[in-house]
Amino acid sequence: MTTAPPQTAQVVVLDFDDLVADPSTATRAFMQRAFGPDGVGLIAIRNVPKFTELKHSLLSQAHTLAHLPEDELQKLEDVDSLYNAGWSHGKEKLKADTPDWNKASFYFNPLIDVPGTEQDRQQYPYSYPCNRWPSSRMPDLEPAAKRLGSLMKDVAVLLSKHIDDYAHSVHPTSYQPSTLYDSLKNTEKAKGRLLYYFPLVGTPNDTTDGNHQIDSEDSWIGWHNDSGFLTCLSGGLFLQPDGTILPKSPDPSAGLYVVDRQDHVIKVELPADCMGIQIGECTQILTNGAVVATPHCVRGIPGVARTSMACFIDTPPGYRLSSPSSEDDNHMLLAQSSSRVPPLSKRWTNGMTFGDFLAKTFQMYYEFDNQ
Repeated sequence: MTTAPPQTAQVVVLDFDDLVADPSTATRAFMQRAFGPDGVGLIAIRNVPKFTELKHSLLSQAHTLAHLPEDELQKLEDVDSLYNAGWSHGKEKLKADTPDWNKASFYFNPLIDVPGTEQDRQQYPYSYPCNRWPSSRMPDLEPAAKRLGSLMKDVAVLLSKHIDDYAHSVHPTSYQPSTLYDSLKNTEKAKGRLLYYFPLVGTPNDTTDGNHQIDSEDSWIGWHNDSGFLTCLSGGLFLQPDGTILPKSPDPSAGLYVVDRQDHVIKVELPADCMGIQIGECTQILTNGAVVATPHCVRGIPGVARTSMACFIDTPPGYRLSSPSSEDDNHMLLAQSSSRVPPLSKRWTNGMTFGDFLAKTFQMYYEFDNQ
């Protein structure tokens, strides 16, 4: 049974040709509309070369991956990294400390199989896990994942120049105009997340035991901010339980939701031919709130699966998260928060490392979800 169409937000769309051009007054206006005071923290990039082809090549394999024999999937798990590489299903926790069976994730670094130095991997095992691939069962998965993830990283770096330009226009005396670009251009810290959302069963507010229950508006992914720098989004494909790809979602209420600056929940429609890029909290910090991360979630649908990919483009964990601002400015920056996520003021202090910020954020989300 479908529901009435929800309130939707118009996503700002920027053409790839404008993205590769030098920042200008025109592109600055796009940044303001997408990421500024009235934006939703998301921009869509259209006409990215080979994007739609690479997207379909990877997402069409997610159903097969999610239905490999259990012993094969266990070989892809990486316990030492707390499942930050390879296969993860039922390892994340929902509210009330219950395992999340509604979705599965396959994590990978699209840029390098063995990232960082040996010392990096020992010091930061959760940030520098090594890739695991189902090479014998699914030989096409690795090249497809690496091609799409590498493209996403390149597009995010291009966008960072325009975010820098906009942030400098907002804070002309305190923001260095290449801060974000210089931080991301040579990074090896890219984490791809191929997601498979299982078909939900039951009805809304169902409290019975069992997998894949519909229990809330955020039944596929709970409310959160992206905690890193930039997150690239492929958009999703909807599938029947047997893996047949559907032309569109059979329920207009399913998909990505955000909280706008007035704290209203609205649905975001990313065009199928566009790559999406969201702002993470670290970029919000670096730009002193010129651009703002937006709380978002994913709502599920009964009897239908969904697959998508996100790629998190970040710095090394030792990177210092400093906001070049006055004390009054910091109060304004920290005030830009929503009741749906843990307050930034309790997770970040000026100058702390990215790695420490992530650790504090994970701890706060766990406590927040189990209040």
